[in-house]
Amino acid sequence: MRTIPFFKMSGSGNDFIIIDNRESIVDDAKLPQLIENVCRRRLSAGADGLILVEGSNEADFQWRFFNSDGGRAEMCGNGARCTARFAYLNKIAGQRMSFVTDAGTVHAQVLEDQVKIQMTDPVDLKLDYTVDLEKGQISISSINTGVPHAVVSVDRIADVEVVALGRELRYHKLFAPAGTNANFVSTMSDNTFAIRTYERGVEDEILACGTGAVAGALIMASKMQLSSPIRMMTRSGSCLTIHFTVLDGAFQRVELEGDARVIYSGALWEDAWNYSMGSRRNLPGKDG
Repeated sequence: MRTIPFFKMSGSGNDFIIIDNRESIVDDAKLPQLIENVCRRRLSAGADGLILVEGSNEADFQWRFFNSDGGRAEMCGNGARCTARFAYLNKIAGQRMSFVTDAGTVHAQVLEDQVKIQMTDPVDLKLDYTVDLEKGQISISSINTGVPHAVVSVDRIADVEVVALGRELRYHKLFAPAGTNANFVSTMSDNTFAIRTYERGVEDEILACGTGAVAGALIMASKMQLSSPIRMMTRSGSCLTIHFTVLDGAFQRVELEGDARVIYSGALWEDAWNYSMGSRRNLPGKDG
């Protein structure tokens, strides 16, 4: 039976299946089914996303990143950190590397199980505007840190209905047609915040989101006039550190730092993806 070698990795609780696809071992014609089925928890390996590492003439390598529903995404901060360590461990790149994403070229540095990546420059920062939801108006801010994020400041993060509110923001007409990720942030202490994230493509709350942590950090820095670095405590309990500089009112050299751990390596058997359980895109009550 045909098998596909892979690593299972976790970046602060955000987990991924990573495959070295430089020799095109994955059949593109069957890719959507493979991603969705392999990422199903309990029925297969299970993950928030799947990453293909492929060859590049512009950098050490390039990637294709997919959320667990099979949809392709431009960027994922935790996925980028895990992919950097994967590339280093598999001798695809050195400790310092660059790789091409749909959001632009990312630079990374690997230090044992800690990885720091320099993000693409954020765009579309917009602070404190109101959005109409089913239960009334709320104030949000938004920014694109490789993918779009809405950020809501809250007093008690444990009380937030992340899935219900996150899903409503994710599919709000204001962010159509692509939708947005939704983050909820509360202050813990000076330059330290707690964050919870509803991620589009996963369509649920996740334990950590790198681009969401960056979005939350930069928005709170803007609102509270904070200096670098800012620490974001994720739902998993892991801390992500965001470094940045500000020039003429714009964020530059934004870096995301945190753990990128290998959980296990192995081989996916065809049984891992060649089964039929229906698409999560058609689940009852799911939009889109």
